[in-house]
Amino acid sequence: MKERNLHIVSSNDEIFEDLNDLGAFNIGGKSEKQVQEEFSEKKEFVEENLWTKLESVGKKISFAKDVVALFNYMMDPLVSWHRKAIVILGLIYFISPIDTIPDLAPLFGYLDDLGVITALLKFLGSELIPYYKPNYRK
Repeated sequence: MKERNLHIVSSNDEIFEDLNDLGAFNIGGKSEKQVQEEFSEKKEFVEENLWTKLESVGKKISFAKDVVALFNYMMDPLVSWHRKAIVILGLIYFISPIDTIPDLAPLFGYLDDLGVITALLKFLGSELIPYYKPNYRK
């Protein structure tokens, strides 16, 4: 078996703490300012549309409390932007009417949304626990 030599740059998430670290990544030829503006636009979209979606489907789904915890996580200024970006993309998928399985389909309409939310919960793990409480981090 051939050995691979791996060079570990950082053992934690600090490698992504600010946008200046994006130079090593291919971000589609966009400047750091453009990436930050897109991030802000997507965050605003989630803030504006999430509550409408939850009001319309909150009683039909069992994972509404998880969506609220993810929103609280996204709004926390102590969370790094790259972790927020992952949550924002998951919440946009939840909000979006264009799904893999349309939400109108009885019983199965929210399975794809549940899958995305579950993947986010698994990715964040115990990091998300404080955001379930009404007075998180206060």
